[in-house]
Amino acid sequence: MPVSPSDPQSAPRRSRILAIANQKGGVGKTTTAINLATALAATGASVLLIDLDPQGNASTGLGLGRSERQNGTYALLTEGLGIARVRRPTLVPNLWLVPSDPDLAGAEVELVGGERREYRLRDALRGAGTDVDRPAYTLIDCPPSLGLLTLNGLAAADAVLVPLQCEFFALEGISQLMHTIELVRRGLNPALRLQGIVLTMHDRRNNLSEQVAADARSYFGAQVYDTVIPRNIRVSEAPSHGKPVLLYDFRSPGAQAYVRLATELLRRERGQPVPAA
Repeated sequence: MPVSPSDPQSAPRRSRILAIANQKGGVGKTTTAINLATALAATGASVLLIDLDPQGNASTGLGLGRSERQNGTYALLTEGLGIARVRRPTLVPNLWLVPSDPDLAGAEVELVGGERREYRLRDALRGAGTDVDRPAYTLIDCPPSLGLLTLNGLAAADAVLVPLQCEFFALEGISQLMHTIELVRRGLNPALRLQGIVLTMHDRRNNLSEQVAADARSYFGAQVYDTVIPRNIRVSEAPSHGKPVLLYDFRSPGAQAYVRLATELLRRERGQPVPAA
C-alpha cells in the first residue's frame, strides 16, 4: 500500500553523521575512522566515509591511489558536485568513500570568501538524494587542525568522536578541542554533541598509558569508551597494504578492539547499557 506524504513512515531516512576529530595529529584519528567504518559496515549497515583531510590517509588506507582521486571532497565543497558523483565503492562491502582530492589543501583558501563557507559539507549531505543513497552512518575524517575544512565537518555532524592517544601531551590538548566543540555548538551547529572519547595507542606495559587513561576517565567519566585501542603492529602495517586492519589481520588485537568499539558505539547510539568487559 502506498505511504501518504503525511505518514511518518514517508519521512526521508537520515544518516547518522559522526565527525572524527582531534586538533592534535598522530593520535590514531584516521586509523579509527577507517577501521570503525569497516567494523560498522561489517554489521550490514551502509557506511560512507568522507576523507576531509588533505593528507588523504584515509583514502590511501582503503586502497585508493592518488591517481584515482580526481573528484572527491574538493569537488564536493568547491564545485558543488553531489555525493553520488564523488563517492567510490571500496574493497569493504557496504562501505563507500569520498576521497581526498589532490587539490583539497587549496580549498581552505578558496572557501574564505564563499557563501555558506562553513556549511558546504552539510548542504551536500542534506541534498544527498533518495533514501537508497543515504547510508546508515556517515563518518567524517577531519584534518588535525582547526580551519574551514574541520569547521565544515563539525557543522555537518550530529556528534564528535574524539580519539585520544594515551600520552601526556594528547591529554593536555583535549581541553582545546572541547573548547572548539563548544564554540561550534554556539555559532554553527547547536545540535552538535560529544559522542565519546576513544583511548588509542594504549600500552598496558607503560605506566604513563595507564595514568592518562585513568585521568581521562576521572575527568570525562562515562564519555570515555570502555573499549581501548591497543598499540598493535598490525594496525600500523595495514595502511601500507591499502587495507583496514580488519581485512589485513582480523584476529589481531587491534582488529578485535575495533570490532568491540563498533559494538559499543551502536549500543551507545541506541541508549543501551554496555556490558562490562
